[in-house]
Amino acid sequence: MPRQTQRLSARGVAALTKTGRHADGNGLYLVIDKNGAKRWVFLFRFGGRLREMGLGGLSAVSLSRARELAGEARAEVAAGRNPIESRKAMRRVPTFGECADQLIESLRSEWRNAKHKAQWEMTLTEYAKPLRSKPVDEISTEDVLRVLKPIWATKPETASRLRGRIERVLDAAKALGYRSGENPALWRGHLKNLLPRRQKLSRGHHAAMPYAEVPAFCSDLRQLNSISAQALLFCVLTATRSGEVLGARWSEIDLAKKLWTVPAARMKASREHRVPLAGPCVDILERLRNARRTDDAGDYVFEGQRRGRPLSVMALTMVLRRMKHGHFTVHGFRSSFRDWAGECTSFPREVAEAALAHVVGDETERAYRRGDALEKRRKLMAAWAEFIASSASTNVVRLGRR
Repeated sequence: MPRQTQRLSARGVAALTKTGRHADGNGLYLVIDKNGAKRWVFLFRFGGRLREMGLGGLSAVSLSRARELAGEARAEVAAGRNPIESRKAMRRVPTFGECADQLIESLRSEWRNAKHKAQWEMTLTEYAKPLRSKPVDEISTEDVLRVLKPIWATKPETASRLRGRIERVLDAAKALGYRSGENPALWRGHLKNLLPRRQKLSRGHHAAMPYAEVPAFCSDLRQLNSISAQALLFCVLTATRSGEVLGARWSEIDLAKKLWTVPAARMKASREHRVPLAGPCVDILERLRNARRTDDAGDYVFEGQRRGRPLSVMALTMVLRRMKHGHFTVHGFRSSFRDWAGECTSFPREVAEAALAHVVGDETERAYRRGDALEKRRKLMAAWAEFIASSASTNVVRLGRR
């Protein structure tokens, strides 16, 4: 009885969700990966070994086109040629670096700020440098280990992210038909058996300056006249994330109402966040507004050297380093604020968490709490600004414990 061919249909292919291979016949398979991605492969025997040839992802290659490509590959096998090698000879396989750059560009719309793009570019350019010039179909497990091992123990968080990004690049290359077989950067069932256990990669806390030291630090910070220093001071005063500050636009600022409204698209939780502006914040903004060149001024509040562009994602970190406080992180000032609010004030926990734009409570509780406690947070941020204005920790006034 002859083997059944063309078992799949266009409608059936779209409806399939089960992970694994789904045969169409004559060596053509639709593969559904664990992440739900669908791609075509052609399986054939050559030189006594079973080979797998990627034909592209379902989003780019239809069922009918996959059958055409599989037919061309079968003809190559019948003629005694390896279709994978024939395809390489006909088209140039891109390097890992080219695939990485292409993936970063395609993911640009997913990221809320330039910081994510910069982090991806840095890891896939600097740490993955040994891979960049190599054809993407030649990247092996040994190649991946060669870039991970030097930082696996010393920079575990960076190494973990680098591994995931390499895996993503190689998955994309496979979907485009440039690679076949297992991903050499896969963690579960692969690198997990070759590198130290995951416990050594646990996420650490951002190094935070003790809140009692923040007033003196901010006093020194005010002596600097750079736009980066003002941005960092604004970041500390508002207890916001650096990306939110660097991306702040004048169109989001209402000086009359002393309010900064960060749109949902720029927030980690994808929810609009209203930030009450204490007096020192307003002072910073008014100085910047008065210094703007009205003829060609851009919309970014903290504009970089290039007109119409924000400060670099490293600008605030570099201020810390120049002030000899590089062992702390910019994000850590949010922890400083939270510790101060819990230790030195009687403001409810929910108000402090709302100031940090944290989601509090379960879904039901949040459904009943529709407001964002703006006026309560305004008093909290005014108290934080007053605390920061004190010259030293000895001037701290305890406002009571919760």
